[in-house]
Amino acid sequence: MIQMTGSVLQRTTVAVALVLASPLAAAPPVDPVEAAVNRGVKFLLTAQKESGCFQDVRGRFLVRKNNYPLTSMALMAMAAVGHQPSDESREGLAMRRGLNFLLEPDNRRGAFEYYGSDGSRMYGHGITTLCLTEFLGMGVSKAQDGLIRQRCEKAVELILRAQRVPKGSRYQGGWRYTPTSRDSDLSITVWQLMALRSAKNAGINVPKSAIDRAVEYVKRSYKSQRDGRGRPLDGRSGFGYVPGAPATYSTTSAGLLSLQVCGEYTAPEVLGAAQYLENFPVTESEDWFYYGTYYYAQGMQKRGGGQAKKARETVERLLLRLQSKSDGSWSGRRVERMQGRVYSTALALLSLSVRYHFLPIYQH
Repeated sequence: MIQMTGSVLQRTTVAVALVLASPLAAAPPVDPVEAAVNRGVKFLLTAQKESGCFQDVRGRFLVRKNNYPLTSMALMAMAAVGHQPSDESREGLAMRRGLNFLLEPDNRRGAFEYYGSDGSRMYGHGITTLCLTEFLGMGVSKAQDGLIRQRCEKAVELILRAQRVPKGSRYQGGWRYTPTSRDSDLSITVWQLMALRSAKNAGINVPKSAIDRAVEYVKRSYKSQRDGRGRPLDGRSGFGYVPGAPATYSTTSAGLLSLQVCGEYTAPEVLGAAQYLENFPVTESEDWFYYGTYYYAQGMQKRGGGQAKKARETVERLLLRLQSKSDGSWSGRRVERMQGRVYSTALALLSLSVRYHFLPIYQH
């Protein structure tokens, strides 16, 4: 029988306790994506101003326009990775302040709450409307939820009015830079379509015909010859910026997600775009890389199976390498550099959020 003196037993007990309490022994493995997401959110918190909006700095100058879409993108990014305005945390407080900024009355928006009045035009309006419709039910009170719904209803009506502006057959059903534009492009159209679909999901009155017309515009932007019944002949192609334009990574990704959000999971344009993207060599050198990757990540996730797995691995590999080691932000190249780090960081977080499925728009 082995006997231990009191002092030896005490030292042994202390040593065992120290080993068990060691951070190296107790800490679970760090998920690199979770770590990147947390660092990205922390960066966004540093970009919020006293007014509640999220702004960016380019060089020595504070960017004072596009406050609505940047704030909306930051809010959606934080919600997409699991934070809510009701949380008693730094993130929850920041989201409450951001929502209050979007809901603050501003005569410049006019009777139909034109959120493009800050210089962001219909891009900003579609993005902000999408954000507000996604946050319906997330308000910190019934009064705030009621105010969100009021703003949404007016903003949606502006989108519907802009779609009804007389246009040539090539552009019917879509949107462009201003509420009175008589042409359309895919990039702006997709934001409006996503906003309308989100609004409809939230119980706001959106005519089915409006969504159907927008879906048809997106389908016309698929680059392919058609047979006598209007079906595309090319089973592996993508979407162009306008009907007839060549397919690109960003526009193909945008078209893929928007059609699926509208329930067009088996449309030949969706199947062809998924095939196109499955074989596309995605790199950060793509024009509008962060914009395209947001749509690519979410759109391919909806495809499921091997296509979803490959896309998720591609997105995580690229974005983890591109994240700033100093402050957790992401920065664009070339034209996207001009959009600033709030834009790139929010889109990167939305791209990495496919593992969570927190935002309602991605649950359908």
